[in-house]
Amino acid sequence: MTTTQSDITVTPDANPVLRVAPASPAAAAAYFGASLAFHADVSDVQAALAAGGDPGFVLLDSRSTESWDQGHIPGAVHLPTALIPEQAEQLLDRSVPVVTYCWGPGCNGATRAALALAQLGYQVKEMLGGFEYWAREGFEYETWQGRTIRDPDPLTAPADADDCGC
Repeated sequence: MTTTQSDITVTPDANPVLRVAPASPAAAAAYFGASLAFHADVSDVQAALAAGGDPGFVLLDSRSTESWDQGHIPGAVHLPTALIPEQAEQLLDRSVPVVTYCWGPGCNGATRAALALAQLGYQVKEMLGGFEYWAREGFEYETWQGRTIRDPDPLTAPADADDCGC
């Protein structure tokens, strides 16, 4: 038995991948296009920052001071999510897009920070992967002790190339 609701086709006896049919190409293009308007990945953020000059956005670390001290991306602005309503205007320019990050994919702190900023009138994107994937991809970061770098994790970054080809 196949049922259709709101352009979603469900076939209960199909395999788990196709139990809910893929969206139409037009719906998929709209969804994925919107996703790119809301998200940036770690490699793209790093490339924009490494290019020198003004990247056209501000990178915002929304974690606690203890987390910031443990490690953060060089050049990021530190503004914990809870302080955004009272401090965003002093630290950020509404005409400059903001890219938020938090710990990693298991944390929605960057999403909450992005929501708080959007509600205050800022253009905002969330950096997928957060600080975890920044460090795992072998990009330089700062701690209270100074700058450091880790070897790239071959599960998140190419072992012998500068570009993953995405």
